[in-house]
Amino acid sequence: MNQFMEWITQPWPWYVAGPMIGLTVPALLIVGNKSFGISSSLRHVCAACIPAGIPFFTYNWKKEMWNLLFVLGILIGGFIATSFLANPNEIVIAEQTQAELSAIGITDFSGLLPADIFNWENLFTAKGLLFFVVGGFLVGFGTRYAGGCTSGHAIMGISSLQWPSLVATIFFMIGGFLMTHVIMEPLMKLVGF
Repeated sequence: MNQFMEWITQPWPWYVAGPMIGLTVPALLIVGNKSFGISSSLRHVCAACIPAGIPFFTYNWKKEMWNLLFVLGILIGGFIATSFLANPNEIVIAEQTQAELSAIGITDFSGLLPADIFNWENLFTAKGLLFFVVGGFLVGFGTRYAGGCTSGHAIMGISSLQWPSLVATIFFMIGGFLMTHVIMEPLMKLVGF
C-alpha cells in the first residue's frame, strides 16, 4: 500500500498522462458521445434548474447526465487529490518565472496557486474584483462565444478534425500569450499590485 501511495502522489510523466487524456476521445466516440468539455455542464445545470420557456435551455438535458457526473467526479477527485494525495515534494518553479512573478509582487510560491492573489482578503479589493469578477465574466463569455472551453476544443474538437476547434485553440493560445506577456504586467501596476 505504501508503494502505491508513493506512486500515486508523484507527478505523472507526460508520456503517461498525455496518452490517458488522449484516450478519452476514442472512449467517448465508442460510447456515442461526440462532445467533451466542462463548460457544457453549466448549460445542463441551467436546463435542469431553470423553468422551461428559454429556448437555449429547452432540450433533453437528461441525455447529458454523463457530463454532469463527469464534472462531479472532477470535483470529488480534486478534493481527494488535494486532501489525501498531495505531492509531499516542494513545487518547483523555474528561477526566471519566479523573478518575473516577483517583479509584479507575487512572492509566495508554496502552493499550486499564488496566495498573493488567491486569498479571501483580495476578493473585495480592486485587484480581486478585476481578477475574479471581471476575469470570471470574460472566461464565461469567451467560453460561450467560442462554443466551448479550451478542453473541449483542444482535446475533443481538434482530435475529431473540427476546423472551428483548431481556430479556437489557436486563438486561445494567442490570447494567453498576449495576456501574459503584453497586458498583464501594465494591468497589475495599474491596480496597484
